[in-house]
Amino acid sequence: MANGFIISILGGKGGIGKSTFAVNYAVATSIDNKSKVLLIDLDPKACGDIGMLLGIKPKRTLLELGSHEGKFDPNLLQNYVVVHSSGIHYLPSVLEPEQMGSLEPSQVTRALNLLSGFYNYIIIDLGSDIDAPTVKALEASTLIFVLTLPEILVLHHTRRIIEKIQNLLFPPEMIKLIVNRFSQSKGITPQLIQNNLKKPVLAVIPDDELTTVSCMTNAQPFITAAPRTEITKSYFFLIRNIQQQQLLEKLFQLKKPSDALSRLGLNKPNQAAKAGDKAPSMIIFDRAQMKDEKPSDQWSALKQRIHKQLIDTMDLKKVDTETGNDPKKKAVLREKTKTVVVELLDKEEHPFRSRDEIQKLVKEILDEALELGPIQELLADESVNEIMVNRKDQIYIERKGKLILSNTNFSGTAQLLAVIERIVTSVGRRIDEKQPYVDARLPDGSRVHAIIPPLSVQGPMLTIRKFSKSRLTYKDLVKYGSMTEEMADFLRSCIEARLNMVISGGTGSGKTTLLNILGGFIPSSERIITVEDSAELQLPQDHWGRLETRPANMEGKGEVSIRDLVRNTLRMRPDRIIIGECRAGEALDMLQAMNTGHDGSMTTVHSNTPRDAVARLETLCMMAGMDLPAKAIREQIASAVNLIVQQSRLADGSRKVTSITEVIGMQGDVVTMQEIFTFKRTGMDKDRKVLGKFVATGFIPKFIDDLEQQGIKIPRGIFSVG
Repeated sequence: MANGFIISILGGKGGIGKSTFAVNYAVATSIDNKSKVLLIDLDPKACGDIGMLLGIKPKRTLLELGSHEGKFDPNLLQNYVVVHSSGIHYLPSVLEPEQMGSLEPSQVTRALNLLSGFYNYIIIDLGSDIDAPTVKALEASTLIFVLTLPEILVLHHTRRIIEKIQNLLFPPEMIKLIVNRFSQSKGITPQLIQNNLKKPVLAVIPDDELTTVSCMTNAQPFITAAPRTEITKSYFFLIRNIQQQQLLEKLFQLKKPSDALSRLGLNKPNQAAKAGDKAPSMIIFDRAQMKDEKPSDQWSALKQRIHKQLIDTMDLKKVDTETGNDPKKKAVLREKTKTVVVELLDKEEHPFRSRDEIQKLVKEILDEALELGPIQELLADESVNEIMVNRKDQIYIERKGKLILSNTNFSGTAQLLAVIERIVTSVGRRIDEKQPYVDARLPDGSRVHAIIPPLSVQGPMLTIRKFSKSRLTYKDLVKYGSMTEEMADFLRSCIEARLNMVISGGTGSGKTTLLNILGGFIPSSERIITVEDSAELQLPQDHWGRLETRPANMEGKGEVSIRDLVRNTLRMRPDRIIIGECRAGEALDMLQAMNTGHDGSMTTVHSNTPRDAVARLETLCMMAGMDLPAKAIREQIASAVNLIVQQSRLADGSRKVTSITEVIGMQGDVVTMQEIFTFKRTGMDKDRKVLGKFVATGFIPKFIDDLEQQGIKIPRGIFSVG
């Protein structure tokens, strides 16, 4: 068979029996399939182990075969491989461990291309880590076995190697888990291993130390030396299971990455394509190459040199930790750092000599070293509402509702990543390959989301939704045309009357801003507890407790979710509970709280209409895992929620309260609602600005009598159709 199947074997760590497995699997494959099988040793840390297990001395190596030039005569193959008594052929990668450094990835590819034409199966014993030759072997492979043991510490290393393979974009179905040395009387069960690694176990090899040690001592595979043992039977069961599923034939059709080496950052400089030769969206981020990233111009190169010298001169991380968010200490640190930067610039040979250029250079270097780099000015610009960093050299901003490409850039990917890390570490969060995305906040409350490779292909991405330095009030919304004075007065009365409210809207529509403003209507005599993923709300009341979620730590433990915090608020004697946003099962806990004495509570949900908001709440309640019937959930919503306030971002970028709707009750299986105020669009002007007006629908809320009994007077005239 031309182009034989290549099966690679990896382990999470050394000492798990990977080489023994490779030898016996190769022999079993040869016997059961009556096929030509080649076994290759490509483990840099256990070079020569397979030769010892087989009791044979190699002739030549994969390194030599990969260096062969010209046409390869099939008769030459016998000069390279050694034939074992079991029938399998053996070829080591090198003879001595120190020779592994001479093995080029291209030689591995060339050798495997030659060999696959002569063998039905090629079994490759790889190491417990991913290096350049390993990647090339994986690129040529049909199937990848990851060997593990039923031990907690080994599972940790196994998870790491699986993540590395998947991060190189190899199809997950290529990776098959093998549990070695399993014993019914001790260790972890295969089911627990599957749950822990989130990958099915393809085969379980029983523990048989007596047979294994005896055969290793005699340099014999137990497949031939002990054919009737359970451990031998497990190998044939594995092979026949693969045959029955036609697994190799199916996997052979998969598209595998041909550029995994570039993602690992192990390409030689002369092999790597220049970033400029690719479209921006096709540039692959490579963390390993960040230190060698070439600046795009003299200005950036100078800043990079000064920044490196500054790090050598001052322990910036230490002083940054000492100053914290104290403005006075920060000012002193900035002046001290400025002196050092100016001295370093004086020693440099560069073409930038004018006073304005030097001042700009110093400012940019200081912003990079102590603040948030080139986006510091954008943060200070009050006309900018949102900052969207797509990559180091592409930063968009939102100004007056419109997206604009700014002329600001980061000097390099390393600088962008450093800014992200500075933001997230300041609020006790982390971002790395294991947790490649994070929600955080700036000291002023601005919302931050960051995501890094392998999830973002072209490099780290950063999104900052700014909060106004001066707290907005309902008067600002009226001034900006987001609502009318009558609507604001109506909502104030509803909040004072302790009606439960849901603010609905799409992404970027201003839900959190509106929640912040409406929260300011709560009487100062009441106790408020807010629950948020990232603390953003800025309420004016003193009697206010703020709770914020916590992500899992490095071991995957210690996570505190919104739902955990909502449950805690019920024990904190709150008059009002405000949840920044309901995204999952906490919606059910919120509804129950609204129904059990915590009137006047508020939250936000992602939805485009009040009707969609009810459906969204229903879906979120189902995520709580309580298996409640849909009608019961709708009854909870109808009973708990009094008002749905719809916030929308219109085509011209303006934000408006487009609907205020009362939830009336249930009619059959349907939650009934009635719109009280709405925004009626009439068209667009020549500048593409949305035209329209706020109008009352003529419907008088059913709760109006209850409000009047509480002494809250609402003029009936505001509900008249105008």
